[in-house]
Amino acid sequence: MENTNKKFYSSFFIMLLTIAMQNVLVYGVNLADNIMLGKFSEVSMSGAGLVNQIQFLLQMLITGTGEGIIVIAARHWGEGDIPSIKRVSSVGMRFALVFSGVMFVLALFFPEGVLGILTNDEALITESAKYLRIIAFTYPIFAVTNILISTMRSVETSKIGFYISISTIITNVSLNYVLIFGKLGFAPMGIRGAAVATLASRVIELMIVVIYVRFIDKKLHLKLADYLKKSGDMLKRFVKTSVPVIMSSASWGIAMGLQTAILGRLDGAIGANSISSTVFSIVTVFIYGSSTAAGVALGKMIGENKKAMEGGSLTFEESKREIKKRAKTLQCIFLTLGILTSLSLFILKDVIIGFYDITESTKTLADSFMTVLCITVIGTSYQMPSLTGIIRAGGETSFVFYNDLIFMWGIVLPSSFIAAFVFELSPVIVFCCLKADQILKCAVAVFKVNRFNWIRDI
Repeated sequence: MENTNKKFYSSFFIMLLTIAMQNVLVYGVNLADNIMLGKFSEVSMSGAGLVNQIQFLLQMLITGTGEGIIVIAARHWGEGDIPSIKRVSSVGMRFALVFSGVMFVLALFFPEGVLGILTNDEALITESAKYLRIIAFTYPIFAVTNILISTMRSVETSKIGFYISISTIITNVSLNYVLIFGKLGFAPMGIRGAAVATLASRVIELMIVVIYVRFIDKKLHLKLADYLKKSGDMLKRFVKTSVPVIMSSASWGIAMGLQTAILGRLDGAIGANSISSTVFSIVTVFIYGSSTAAGVALGKMIGENKKAMEGGSLTFEESKREIKKRAKTLQCIFLTLGILTSLSLFILKDVIIGFYDITESTKTLADSFMTVLCITVIGTSYQMPSLTGIIRAGGETSFVFYNDLIFMWGIVLPSSFIAAFVFELSPVIVFCCLKADQILKCAVAVFKVNRFNWIRDI
């Protein structure tokens, strides 16, 4: 039992650290983009931030598809069933390509219409459209890359994502400097330069992950032919188990866009939100990494236990006791990460805001937004990995979707809209309303996780 515990937590923390470091690099690129564009022009910075909200919706769709793959594939990894992992990856890839294709068409041919949903500032829409028309070409590339990374994560191969992120930060930051400001003989391109740099880095990412998956990985031996085969009954299983995960992520992505639309109609809030969101993404890397790591580790454990029960070496009650013990320990880890993240954000917020060449009013508002996040991040750190990591790993994927619908669409968005446009309260109060669910969901997470009725046969 001691060796089993050691193996479980060793796998969890290795994946947590690897994903966290990958996300630090990814969000570090976004922060560098923001700072460089902020020095070039505050309108350019806000324009890129606006487009990033569209990117966030695609990211949620692709991430949800990847998490849907992990829910099923981690079980099969525990059972040693490689062919089923290939089939679920193939189904997920098709979903991701459809999502990215639709977003590509909308972004390329109707950029002003899409951006007009998020803000009514014509100058900002014009600047953002320059960025979006180029960024649109990254969408299909982003989809393929991240589905392959998710497939690798489901079998506990997470280092490839870290290697990719290193290439991204080198490529993106270097090209940003050259193209935004016009260095080494190039003409200054401003926001278009940032978009070209991002496109180049996405192409390099795809090349690296394809080479790794095809020629270096020894666990799955994935080939193009694996993505062209019929999936059999895996499509039905994916729809039943994984589509709720995708819908939950899509709902969240749309809601974040609406939140931006609300803040985008308040004086000075869009720039402050762009800064605070970028900084928040960096300091929460361990929180989001803990969700994926918990999902893979628990999913694999459930698969291993199922195989052991079928072989007669483990009883159902013994399996349940083991899972309960791990889930309780993980909840303590989540809370600890939240407290440490809150302190880090509080310490770093003034230093990071100081890097931006923006107006004093925007700085003041960004500081207020991040102070609110210092409090709500503790709730995020507990409820998010508990629900999307532990509960989903157990197979009860629909619960998180329904929970998000109730809190986001029934409480957060209506209250924020009323605060902003009926009572015309300050942007800080509106921001508090937008983040209230991160605290409220904790009560649901505590109750649901510790009932231990979430283990399903998928």
